Amino acid sequence: MPAPARATRFFRLPAIAAIAVAAMLVLGLASCGGDSGGDESTGSTPSASDFPSAEGKTIDEVLTAQTPSEMVVSPAASVFDLGKNRYPFGVFNVDRSQVDDAEVALYFAKTAQSPVQGPLPATVETLETKPAFRSKGSEAPGEATSVYVVNDVKFDRSGPWLAIALINGEDGTESTRLPSPTVGQFPGVAQVGKKAPKVSTPTAASVGGDLSKIDTRQPPSSMHEADLQDVLGKKPVALLFATPALCQSRVCGPTVDAAEQVKAEVGDGVEFIHMEIYNENDPSKGLRPQLAAYGLQTEPWVFLIGKDGKIKQRMEGAFGVEELRAAVEDLKASG
Repeated sequence: MPAPARATRFFRLPAIAAIAVAAMLVLGLASCGGDSGGDESTGSTPSASDFPSAEGKTIDEVLTAQTPSEMVVSPAASVFDLGKNRYPFGVFNVDRSQVDDAEVALYFAKTAQSPVQGPLPATVETLETKPAFRSKGSEAPGEATSVYVVNDVKFDRSGPWLAIALINGEDGTESTRLPSPTVGQFPGVAQVGKKAPKVSTPTAASVGGDLSKIDTRQPPSSMHEADLQDVLGKKPVALLFATPALCQSRVCGPTVDAAEQVKAEVGDGVEFIHMEIYNENDPSKGLRPQLAAYGLQTEPWVFLIGKDGKIKQRMEGAFGVEELRAAVEDLKASG
């Protein structure tokens, strides 16, 4: 079990993710309770050709060639490893109102003089679900409703990287610098391609049917039937770490709602398990030991685990129905 100081850091988050917390508090302004009819969709992705080329330029030259943006681009993840990475983020105005329809591309470089990776256009993923899968409070002001995602950021060296974002505005392309992602900073997080840690997770049966002991969602999720240690290595698993009622970033509730919808629509043959964060759902009592087993210091997280017990994919931070649906379909196809 992590020490109390570690538990406090968990919700203050590492430096990169902490920047996203205040911004995520206003994500719900965009579309909760809107006129979508409850039908979720994935936003379009701009083309790389819509953004300036970085060929032959340094990352600072790409940055300074554009007008500085007044928008804030806030990373929503802090764990990056060698190889291909998912990079989620939010875009906000200076008054903290969410921008949910911007065209954004990211650029990365190892050093100020290194070749630049980019432009990498981002897709806007909605966090909205169909009405039948929305928890109480999911339409309250401040609840997250969308996230920008780049899925093909490749890092080939550990340590800090430089990062910038370019935003296509009405008056041309604007630029902003991002906090430096540090690759390999959290090696203790359960890795893709490795065996998933075999730990016991609480179930409806283990708490005598009182789901309030193991779930802060209202109503409780339907993902408490199986104990992870009983199904790991026997069937595919979608393991979700999130605390809907106690999450500071306001993305945990929407991600659990998204998991509920994906489970209902394409979850046949996959065991969905929702794991809360705090012992007895009380922050003063520290983190549940399952988080330590997976090396987690932020949340939400979802781990897609194959029938062979190995982690096939993992996602930190916000994700929507369509992104999770695609991950679950890939998990099922992998056997």
